[in-house]
Amino acid sequence: MSERRNGEVLLSVDKISLAFGGVRALEGVSFDVLEGEIRAIIGPNGAGKSSMLNVINGFYHPQEGSITFKGKTRKQMRPHFVASSGVARTFQNIALFKGMSTLDNIMTGRNTKMKRGILWQALHYGPARNEEIENRGHVEKVIDFLEIQSIRKTPVGRLPYGMQKRVELGRALAAEPELLLLDEPMAGMNVEEKEDMCRFVLDVNEEFGTTIALIEHDMGVVMDISDRVVVLDYGKKIADGTPDEVRANQDVVDAYLGVAHD
Repeated sequence: MSERRNGEVLLSVDKISLAFGGVRALEGVSFDVLEGEIRAIIGPNGAGKSSMLNVINGFYHPQEGSITFKGKTRKQMRPHFVASSGVARTFQNIALFKGMSTLDNIMTGRNTKMKRGILWQALHYGPARNEEIENRGHVEKVIDFLEIQSIRKTPVGRLPYGMQKRVELGRALAAEPELLLLDEPMAGMNVEEKEDMCRFVLDVNEEFGTTIALIEHDMGVVMDISDRVVVLDYGKKIADGTPDEVRANQDVVDAYLGVAHD
């Protein structure tokens, strides 16, 4: 896509190891994410990609290693800290409220921005009402950005799969994240839906300046939109660099072809 950007390090994972019983999902993985870049995490099935995202997001707590986000180092991230400090995420399996409208689903992404207590919100009066109006205005901008005005009142359970993925992206964007984690945002989409999602990912990065770390199986997409790529295989990092560097790495070629390593 582009030459490596020169932003400061926003996120750094250092020698992260994660095991479930006797199964090692990650082993000594280190890499960083620079401000303003699109950073891809790739690898064959079972490589540890989603586990890595879950560690960054605070869902999993590693046995070894540390994470540094915006200059603060922690052995493990707590989900509430992650959300309040500027990280938002989409999931491999869509995690929306199917009976709620598109608008209401995206509004849930503003929860960390709402300062008034539950009593004020229940009364829907004064400061709480003003706060809701302000948050609603931001959500309407996200809806316009994603070009989903026509489905704003539609229950998301009635929407086609590709459009549900767009709504989930909208909910993440509503939180105004500094770091956006995307777990297979194009999975299950047809060619047209993938093109739309690629365009939105690039626009989020370029127009909002949002740093993006994504997992994606479509290598064409990864090579087209990523600034840098880190490759995992059996829980270990086997390559890290620009798309061209990774594409030319023999270990990466072997991993995707299923070639056994000595």
